[in-house]
Amino acid sequence: MIDHADDLASVQAATERLLHAVGALDNAAVTQSSRLPGWTRGHVLTHLARNADALVNVFKGRPMYASAEARDADIEAGATRPLDEQLADVRESAERLRAAAAVPADWSRTVELRNGVTDRAERVPFRRWIEVELHHVDLGIGYELEDLPADFTEREIGFLAARFSGHADVPATTLSSADGRTWTTGGGADGGPVTVEGAPADLLGWLAGRRDGGALTVKGGDLPKLPPL
Repeated sequence: MIDHADDLASVQAATERLLHAVGALDNAAVTQSSRLPGWTRGHVLTHLARNADALVNVFKGRPMYASAEARDADIEAGATRPLDEQLADVRESAERLRAAAAVPADWSRTVELRNGVTDRAERVPFRRWIEVELHHVDLGIGYELEDLPADFTEREIGFLAARFSGHADVPATTLSSADGRTWTTGGGADGGPVTVEGAPADLLGWLAGRRDGGALTVKGGDLPKLPPL
């Protein structure tokens, strides 16, 4: 059962963690490379702010972004701003999203995201939680996959396993975490079944494209090559 109110509270807590951590940086650190190829920390922070505004659009029934080109241009335009402007933008855009989500609405309705993707409105808060948590890790400022809340990690593994389920390039795969939980994914490609075992953080890192899977144990074949998210 999805509890969008609980997820919204988790988004707020994750945002406060990120703002506190980023607040300890300086202007020079914002211009340095993040862990995402081609993006500085300023790109990551600007993306987080614009993503919040884009989800306001989703809640209001508007297109998430005017266009892919406009999305990219907005991120580039904001990436070089000093730390205080970045912090204010992330904080204020998060508040706009919180206010939009507080408006009484039918949370079971279908909303449209990027590239024609649709989902139930009640799942949007978790999608935002993913953005905040993973991009906090992407900043490379001491917050690692192992630091993510355990309930978030479990749900995100399940979310990504469902995303790759039946994918034409991924063989039938069972994911097994060190604490005994399992998920199934893939199944659209020849080969398998493959079992991939490891710590929850390593499984999540591989599924989310943040780790190469070198820490995982694979049985029944090679580690599947996952398509980009």
